[in-house]
Amino acid sequence: MEIKNSPTGKIIKCQKGYRAFVPNPLTTDMEWDNRVMMSLSRADFLLGKLAREGSKLGNPHLLIHPFVTREAVLSSRIEGTQATVGEVLAADAGMKIKQNPDDLKEVQNYIIALEYGLKRLEKIPLSLRLIKEIHHHLMQGVRGFHATPGEFRKSQNWIGIAGCTLNTAKFVPPPPDHLLDCLGELEKFLHERELPPLIHAALCQYQFEAIHPFLDGNGRVGRLLIILLLIEQSILPSPLLYLSAFFEATRDEYYRQLYSLSSQGTWQDWLVYFLNGVALQSEDALSRTERINALLDKWKVKMAVGGSQASIDVVENFAVNPYVTAKKIAAELEVAYSTAQRVISRLETAKIIQQVGEGKRDKIYCATKILSILEEPAKVRANVSY
Repeated sequence: MEIKNSPTGKIIKCQKGYRAFVPNPLTTDMEWDNRVMMSLSRADFLLGKLAREGSKLGNPHLLIHPFVTREAVLSSRIEGTQATVGEVLAADAGMKIKQNPDDLKEVQNYIIALEYGLKRLEKIPLSLRLIKEIHHHLMQGVRGFHATPGEFRKSQNWIGIAGCTLNTAKFVPPPPDHLLDCLGELEKFLHERELPPLIHAALCQYQFEAIHPFLDGNGRVGRLLIILLLIEQSILPSPLLYLSAFFEATRDEYYRQLYSLSSQGTWQDWLVYFLNGVALQSEDALSRTERINALLDKWKVKMAVGGSQASIDVVENFAVNPYVTAKKIAAELEVAYSTAQRVISRLETAKIIQQVGEGKRDKIYCATKILSILEEPAKVRANVSY
């Protein structure tokens, strides 16, 4: 391991000769510099604005689905998958796509794990038990399935370039005989309420990554942890904030910040980086939500003129998935197939949807303007210093 000594943990020599990093327990006794305070103020303001706007949405659950899909795609992309938001939504609508089915499964598992975690939070607090349950759902039937889904590791893992060994790895997390002590301290800190929630979430996310308790899937579980912490503390009414887009857009900086914190104790830099991500993604989510809502309102007015309620209902459902078929409309709205076809024809004539693919039967259409908003890359300001 490249780290020789660290102010944030101890370096221990293990029986097999390699060295590993054991993070110190997190503490609330920490001083923040002016950069952190300014970053926290900005992030709190923008996240509060997002929470207020989110609570005003008539059907917030409609807009949550595509944003959850976006989070799942980008969090999984950090780990090497190639699926796009459009491909996942198209597959959900029944379209056959060329993407690797393993990539799609990993993204779909992320969505399942998040939705499961949110539902379980209604009954049990965020805990090691819940973290293991989330991991179980995340890793079912995908690459890494052999890595004991839902169980903390009993062997050593490490982080480094492909082909590296325990002795040449860049970072080696706690050995198995130290793992449960580290996790026990983390679980206690999960329930800490003396810190500002965003500071608390930033500290917990780093600590989880430093412990790396699973053989695979640690990055995705760590990013799910952020969402669950903010929901549990009622900072957000629903999962509207997704930091994976920020971490994916600044991937090299993300890994550099985590490593620098472990090796040099750069807490202030990590907090500024994390809080900047919260601020930027809050702005991003607000912008996308407002533009999607504006399109839907415009289209519903257009469909209301001489149209049917079915046309308006279909437009509203574009917030869930911009891909649609006549068969899907007939099933979801419980209308005749011929009625669904007429709705498709009206939407196509109004240039709200276009056919995608070359199918002659079971044609699939897409509200491409909605999809374009969802697939826009995250806007990360190059002049922001961490």
